[in-house]
Amino acid sequence: MNIFYTVLYYFQKRGFEVCRRIAERMGIRTRVVRTTFIYLTFVTLGFGFALYLFMAFWLRIKDLLYTKRTSVFDL
Repeated sequence: MNIFYTVLYYFQKRGFEVCRRIAERMGIRTRVVRTTFIYLTFVTLGFGFALYLFMAFWLRIKDLLYTKRTSVFDL
């Protein structure tokens, strides 16, 4: 049962970051984005979840390509 909670904690920690970043970008509450993905998943029989995974992948690639540097000496 401990492994179940470890996996659950990992997905909650990583998964909610996608919703948080989308909400910050759009200027709305994170809760609204989460519930929208949940409703979209139920209504379209999984398309919302696929969209969520695609956006998580896209944000991860963007983070890897664009790094913020604080000064010119960080090169």
